[in-house]
Parts: sequence; C-alpha cells; structure tokens
Amino acid sequence: MNQKRRKQISSVLKLLFFILFYSNTYSQYVFNSDAVPDRISLHNHTTMVNVANRDLNINYVISNFNSLNPSKLKTENDDLGFTQNNFWLKTVLRNNTNNKLSYYLETARPLTDLVELYTIDETTVIITKRISGDLIPYSKRSFDNRKIIFKIEIAPQSSQQLFIHLRSDGEAIKIPMILYSSESFIKMIANEQLFFGVFYGILLLAAIVYFFFFLALSEKVFLYYSLYVFFMGLLQFALDGFFFKFVTPNGGWLSNHAVLFIAIVAVFLSGKYSELFLKIKDNSKKIYTLFNVAYVLLFTLLLITILFPSLLLASYIFVNVLTLIFLLLIIFSIGHLYYTKKSIDPFFTTGISFLIIGFAVFILYNFGILPDNFFTKYSAKIGTGLEVIFLSLSMSNLIRNLKNEKNELNRLALIRSEEMNDLKSYFLSNISHELRTPLNAIMNLIDSISTEVEDEKIHKKCQIIKYSSNSLLSSVNDILDFSKIEKDELKLEVMPFDFSKVLENLNFNASNIAAEKGLSFEFSKSNSVPNFLIGDEARLTQIINNVLNNAIKFTSEGGVKFTVDSAIKSQNRASLKFTVVDSGIGIPKNKIDSIFDSFSQNNIDNKRKFGGLGLGLYIVKTLVDMQNGTIKMTSEINKGTTFEIMLDFDVEVKEEVVIVEQVPIACDLKGKSILVVEDNPINQMVIKMITKKWLNTEVAYANNGEEAIDLLKKSHFDIILMDLQMPVMDGYEATIAIRNGQAGVKNTNIPIIAITADVMEGTKQRVSEIGMNDYLSKPVKKEILYESILKLV
Repeated sequence: MNQKRRKQISSVLKLLFFILFYSNTYSQYVFNSDAVPDRISLHNHTTMVNVANRDLNINYVISNFNSLNPSKLKTENDDLGFTQNNFWLKTVLRNNTNNKLSYYLETARPLTDLVELYTIDETTVIITKRISGDLIPYSKRSFDNRKIIFKIEIAPQSSQQLFIHLRSDGEAIKIPMILYSSESFIKMIANEQLFFGVFYGILLLAAIVYFFFFLALSEKVFLYYSLYVFFMGLLQFALDGFFFKFVTPNGGWLSNHAVLFIAIVAVFLSGKYSELFLKIKDNSKKIYTLFNVAYVLLFTLLLITILFPSLLLASYIFVNVLTLIFLLLIIFSIGHLYYTKKSIDPFFTTGISFLIIGFAVFILYNFGILPDNFFTKYSAKIGTGLEVIFLSLSMSNLIRNLKNEKNELNRLALIRSEEMNDLKSYFLSNISHELRTPLNAIMNLIDSISTEVEDEKIHKKCQIIKYSSNSLLSSVNDILDFSKIEKDELKLEVMPFDFSKVLENLNFNASNIAAEKGLSFEFSKSNSVPNFLIGDEARLTQIINNVLNNAIKFTSEGGVKFTVDSAIKSQNRASLKFTVVDSGIGIPKNKIDSIFDSFSQNNIDNKRKFGGLGLGLYIVKTLVDMQNGTIKMTSEINKGTTFEIMLDFDVEVKEEVVIVEQVPIACDLKGKSILVVEDNPINQMVIKMITKKWLNTEVAYANNGEEAIDLLKKSHFDIILMDLQMPVMDGYEATIAIRNGQAGVKNTNIPIIAITADVMEGTKQRVSEIGMNDYLSKPVKKEILYESILKLV
C-alpha cells in the first residue's frame, strides 16, 4: 500500500515537473552533442519575478511562478537598482548529450545579502538547496569563492530546473546568469587574480609612499591623498567580496554596513584631497563653501546610517548621489581654475578624466548598452587605477614644486639672513659708536681730573668711576667680540709687547677691584717668565682680565690668587701657565661642561646676584683655542674654583742696556698742525683737553667731512684726525675725496688717522682700503694718540 502511494506521488511530481518544464520552453537552455561551449550567458533563457517584500517558500514559487508575472532578463548583467525586495529567477538546463556536464554558475554581486539556489532534477524530482551571500557566514557558503558561485552538474539526457532567490538590504542588485566550464572558470579566476594583484598593488604602493611623504614633509595634502587611495582600494576590496571573505567572514553588523561606511569616508577624502590640491580656499570662496556643505551632508548621512537602520536603502542611494555631487564639484573646480587662468597640474585633470570615463563605461555596461567583457566589467577599476597613477604623477609634480618653493624660501632666507647680518653689523657698529663716544669723554675726563686733584676722597671717587667705565667698556667689547666670533671675523695681531707691563696692569686693576670688595689678592710670577713677548697683547690681556674679574665677581669671602709660571722651549719660545684660584661659590659638576658656552652662568640665581652677560668665559675659550692653548677648570661648591690657562708665545730677545730715560716735561709736536674732523662736541672737548698740554701744536676743528675739505683748501695741515660717522659727509667719503684730490693736490697724501667708536673688523679693513694711515678706537688714550701722530708727522 505504501509502495503504491509512493508511486502515485512520484507520478504527480513528474507530471508537475513536465507541466512546469514545457509551460515556458523559452526558459530553457539546451546542450546539444555537437556544441558544448565554455561560457554561456543564460539571460535569454531566464525569467524573473519581483515579489516585493513577500517572503515566499520554494514550493509556493514552483507552483505559482507563472502567475507571478515573470519577465525575461534583458541583458547579461541586468541592474535591478537599489532595493530591499525579494526576486526569484527561473531557468531550465537540458542536457541532450551522452556526457555528464559540470559547470559553474555565477550570479548576483558579491555583496548581495542572500542568494538561494534551488535545483530540481527531472529524474528524481528532488529539490536541492544551496546558499551564498553577504549575510551568510563565509564558512556556510555552498562554494568557497568571494563571488556568488554555484557548481552545477547535469546528468546525460536529463533536465534541471533552477530557481534563484535574491534579497539585499538596499544595495544595488545585479543578476548575471553566466555558466563557466571548469577550464574557462579557472582561466577567468586566474585573469582576475592577476588584474586584482596589479590593481590593489598600485593602490597600496601609492598609499604607503605618499603617507611616507606626509611624514617627511608634513603637508596635509599628502595625508589626504594617501588615505583617499587607501579607502578607494578598500571600497573596491569590499565590492569585490574580499572584505567579507578576509575581514568579516562571520558576517554581522559591520559586514552589512562596511561598503556604506567605506564609501562615505572615501568620498570625503576625495573631496578633501582635491580641495587642498587645487587650493580651493584661496582660489574660490564660493566653491570652498560648497565643499563644506557637501562635507556636512556626508557627516549627516553617516549619523543617519548609524542611528536609523530602517533608512539603509535611502542611505545607499544618497551616498551615490553625494559621490556624483563631489565629482561634479571637482570637475567644476577644475573648470573654474582654467576659466580664471589659474595654474593646474595637467596630470590631475587627466586622472579625474580617466575616473569619469571609467565610471561612465561601467554605468553604460550596467544598463546593457555595452557588451559584457573584461574591460567593460572592470572599467571602474581600470579608471580608478589610471586615476591613481596620474594623480600620483600630479603629486610628484607637487613634491617638485614644494622642493622648488623650499629652495626659493631658502634663497630668500639666505638673503634675509645676510641682510640681518648686515643690519646686525650696522646695529653693533652704531651701538659701539654710541656707547664708546660718551665713554671716551668719561674716561679721558676722569683720568684728567684724577691726576689734577689732590683730595683723596675725590681721587677715590674718580677711581670708582674709572673702574665702572672700564667695566662698561669690557661689556661692550664682549658684545662686539661675540659678534666677530659668530661671523668668523675675530683676528689676532702678532707684534712685540712688554709682558711685564701687562702683568703689572693686570695686578694693579685686579687688586683694586678685590680691595673694593674686601677681598685679598695675591700675585706671583716665577723668575723664568720673560719680559717681552711676540703676540696679541690686547687679547692676552682680555683673556686674563676676564678670568680674574670672574673670580673676583663670584667670590664673597676670602680672596683670589693669580700665579704666572713659564717654561722656555727651544727656539726662543715660552710656554706660559696662568693659574687663577678663588674661594668663591664654586660651580656644580653638571654645569662645568657648559660653563664655556655663550650666555652661560653658574645658574640663573647667580646671574641675578652677580650680574654679567655670560660671554666672558665663552670669549676666553675662543681666544685660547685660536692661539692653540688650553684652559682647564676644577671647582667645588662653596669652596672655590681654579682656572689653568696654557699659552705659548715667541720671546722677543732684547739686549739689556741701561738707559737713563729723560721724562719729557710735555708732548711737543714742534709746530705741527692738526685738523680734527668730529661732529660730537663732547669728543671735540676731549681732544681739546688732551692737546691743550701739547707744546707747539695747532688744532683746528671741522664738524663734518665737507667742512674739512673746505678748510684743507684754505689752510695747511700736517695731519687729520678723522671720525667716521658724521652727518653731511662722513669720514669714509671725506677720505676718498681727499685722496682723489678734491681738497687740493698737495693734500692727497696727508696722513689721516681714523678715530672712531666703531671697532668692527669690517670697519678696520675698509679704513685701510680707502687710504687711511692708522686706526684708533675710542676711548682714546692720550699716550697712544700722541705716539700715533708723532709716528706719522
């Protein structure tokens, strides 16, 4: 009885299959023995029904398919648009050959949420179900491939009905119906892998390279471009089904929203990159505003996608609309720049053009206007790849432009630096002049007063003023020397000098300063120390004086010891050792290594307490190094500091002759006349004060170079004392005019001594170049002035 019932049911099902099979003969594809193709498009043999949001089962669909108003597919890759509807496809495969056929069926897009394939065999009338889709965990797919692929096997001389159910959450649904033989399937996969490898390789390489450029150059346009390329690649990665396969194989919320989120970010980055590259903000405020409005719309879309899942279909549509808006904005921006004749990189325009062409071909392919082949199928990727290549070339041009801009900025910075150096030199020259001019008057006047008064109190006050003036002059000299060191203009002179007098003056000055602070000062020198040396007397004095002044300044109790030793080397050369020991505050060990740096002090508290520029030891170290000497320092907190300076000098050999010196009663120029060219009344007064005690000396004064030339034309003078910085005609101009004969031929070779407060090396060199005979810096010492004049007249 049961066996008989089974036969009846089987007969009914076969009858049903027969009715369904022959009711739409156009819905079947027949394999004939004479031709078994490698690739078959079933769109001409497939019908489709749209059942909207109805969730139907396979039995209902089989029984009622014809009543659901089926329609035939129009193209190889029909596009159903953005939808959440359910679709059912039906086709029949008839194998008239005597061989078993095996094919691979490709249908739907990789990101379609659900694809169910139901196959009904003619012989057994058994319904077999297989599933795939973006919503199904990858491990549960019927076929291991990123695409929607099903393996189809048809027995000889038999038929199979195929019902396919498609559903998505709002993404566009495409329904290709392609059969591949095993050989053509393997070939197709191999070609895709090669193409994808090149495509994703180019994008990844460009993203990495330009991210490194961003790190190196800190230009935001490189960061946005790198991220744009990366997210464009990631978007294609998701559309191709790789994101689901390798990143979210178990499906879930992120998998379902990945394409939408990545697309939103990619569109934003494309706009931001283009905006920065084209400098939209600078070139058009209106277009810049439109870009910002578009950014707000993108951000709003992102919030809607997260907060309102029911609007997912609208989100997919809207992100494509915004993509089109951004593309139009970029095209409009390029057109605007060309219209306003602004420079724009041609590679950028070419890259955008390839992107537009690629997507245009892809859209035409989706509408079935263009045939289904490799180039039309992957035209969007080809366009994107070419876009990235040409945009990368435009970015290379940008790098070159940035390099050129940097070189230009460096050139301008160098010019500005040179201008600043010239300005600094001019400033220091003026500072030197402005400070040394009053110091010239103060020091000469106080020197004169101190020798004329007999009152001990007044004499002591004069000494205080003299020491203070010397301290100020020392600070001025330190500033100027620091500038010379920076510009590598500090030079050493080599000439004989009386070393015994140098030590005598150092001892005298240091002992007086120490006495004022209530400190003891001890000076000693060995018998082997030579009296006469050859070298730079002024710089040696400066070295020792700075160390002694520092020792006294940083000592509050106790005293300072100054010792000079000497060791005679071969060929009349002496190695001098200067030792300065104090009982002062000492220097911490962590400060010792930096004590010789510029603007360095023991610490900031000491600087406030003891004062000073912090340049003294820096200059000392520089001067010692310039003379191939050494300087060592040891120190202990609250116990004191010891400096040891080693310098080598040539010894001047002099025969010891007993000379009875006759001290002259006064300086006598024996009737010589002097023209003093000086605009400052105080300096004129100083010269008058110095020369009024000279016998047989006539002195005339001119306030500028022009007056000096007029006087030279009218009167005879034996020598000129020339200031450099004056109104109307300065000392340089006056000297050049005199040497050129503008003051008369007889005066072209008249001796000229520069007396200036400007002690810069450039000034000394220029004075010599224009023909001056000597150079004296203010404050002027009366003995040196007399000797210089006497030497020339």
